[in-house]
Parts: sequence; structure tokens; C-alpha cells
Amino acid sequence: MASTKEIKRRIKSVKSTKKITKAMELVAASKMKRAVSSTLASRLYAEYSWEVLTSIAKNTEKITHPLFVEREVKNILLLLITSNRGLCGAYNTQVIKKVLAFLQNSQKTVFGEESKRPSFGIDIVAIGKKGDVMMRRVGKNIIASFFELPSNVSLFDIIPISELAVNEYNLLNYDKVLVAYTDFVSALSQKPNIKQIIPVSKTDLKELIEKVAEAGLPREERGRPASAEKPVDYLFEGDQEALIGSLAEKITRMQIYQMFLESNASEQSSRMVAMKNASDAAGEMIDDLTLVFNKARQSNITREISEISAGMASVN
Repeated sequence: MASTKEIKRRIKSVKSTKKITKAMELVAASKMKRAVSSTLASRLYAEYSWEVLTSIAKNTEKITHPLFVEREVKNILLLLITSNRGLCGAYNTQVIKKVLAFLQNSQKTVFGEESKRPSFGIDIVAIGKKGDVMMRRVGKNIIASFFELPSNVSLFDIIPISELAVNEYNLLNYDKVLVAYTDFVSALSQKPNIKQIIPVSKTDLKELIEKVAEAGLPREERGRPASAEKPVDYLFEGDQEALIGSLAEKITRMQIYQMFLESNASEQSSRMVAMKNASDAAGEMIDDLTLVFNKARQSNITREISEISAGMASVN
């Protein structure tokens, strides 16, 4: 059994660690509250912007804007959103595993089944150091990295990323643009996801917006069928295709912004839970070490009493 001095030193060390994890838990909780608030607020804007887009896009068949045109897939651009720091539980691991599985099964994922179609390239835009390190480790080509985005990111901060994605698609360098991110469900649940943002898929966007919009509804209203859409007639002044294209670019930027907010909220909540678990584990370890310390001290006291009794008996 370790000496009481060594056990006391270990208890002191664990207590110091617990103070650090507790402080990190409180900081993460504060950041999570702000991140979740921003995420929920932007979900409403995403819902309304989708209503406008779907209402106007009824004449999509007459529009030839590149963002609405499906092309044969030869190259794919994947935006990977991770964190710059660790100590956030399985947040980074989950989304990276999702991406690695996608990369491994990309032929089947994109075309729906295994086929003899020619293979295509997948390039990465890393948003966060953890994803950048992992993609370089597995040998993927990273065309850009973004590490300096603030935790309270604004739509203005997303402009360089969205312009990069749109420009690369318009220049025919890529035929699909995907985003790998983490959906925020609750403080205890986050779901990694990969979504297509370009070309604009009305079905995928509708599913995304309906899902995040439903999350903001009262519990009794969730799951109810949506009311029938009322037809709206729009009068276009100027170039209709240019208007639709501009709107599609703004919606694309909004989707990237929303996905970053979802990931940020997931990161902070995952870090808060991880630090809480670490603090709880440290408390249990302190209790166990205190019990061991008391046993060791009691054993020393008993041994000393026995030695004194034996000494007195020998003198008598």
C-alpha cells in the first residue's frame, strides 16, 4: 500500500485537476448558452428564406443558373467543420468518422449503388484544426483551411467560405459541394451529418429547414402535417435568372452559416458534458483516495499501538 504522504500528494493533484475541469465546464456552459441562442434564432430566418426560395423557384425549369444545374460528378468539394481544440468529448471523432466512412464508400454514396462509373476526386476545405490534421494524415488534398473564425461567428465571417464554394462550382472545378458538420439536437445529443449545398437541391433544403423549424415548435405541435402552401404570384423586374441566382447564393451562404452555428453549439455542449464528466470522475477518485488514505492512516496507528504495547509488555 502506498504511503500516506504519497496518497495525500495524489489527492492534492486530483483536486487541482478538478478545479480546472470545473472552470472549463462553467466556461463551456456559458458559451453553449450563447451558441444555442444564436442557432435557434437563425433557424427562423432559414425557415422564412426557404419559403421565399421555394415560392419563387416554381419556374426553376426555365432557369439555367449553374447553382441549379445537376452535372455529371467528376470532382467533389467537401467542407469539413471541426473544432480547433480538443477536450470536447466525441464531437470531433464523430464527424471525422462520418467523413472517413463517406470517403471510403463515396462511389456508392454519390451514385446510389456500386457502378463502373469513373472514379472522382474529393478535395477538402478544413474549417477547424482537428479536421485539417486528420485529413492530412489520411492523405487527402486540402485546398484551403480556416482556423481563425470566432466562436460567436457572424454571417459576414462566412462570406470567404461561401464565395470559395460558389466560385469553385461556377468555374466547373467541382460538380458537387458538400458540408460535413454536426447537428445540434440537445446538450446531450449531437448528430454528425453530410449535406449537399451545391447544386441547390430543393428536396434536401426543404427537409433540413422543416427539421430545424420543427425543433423550435411547441412539443404538442411537432409532427403535425404542414398546412397547404398558398400560391403567390411574383412580378419580376429585371433579369429573373439573375435574381434567382443571387437568392440561391444567399441561401447557400445561409446554409453554411447555419451549419457552422449547429457545429459550434454541438462543440460547446459536448465540451461542457465532457468537463462535467471529468469533474465527477475526479470527485469519485478523491473519495476513493480519501478512503485509501484513511485506511492507511488507521493501519499505521494500529501498528504503532501494537508496537508500543509490545514494548511495554517486554519491559514488564
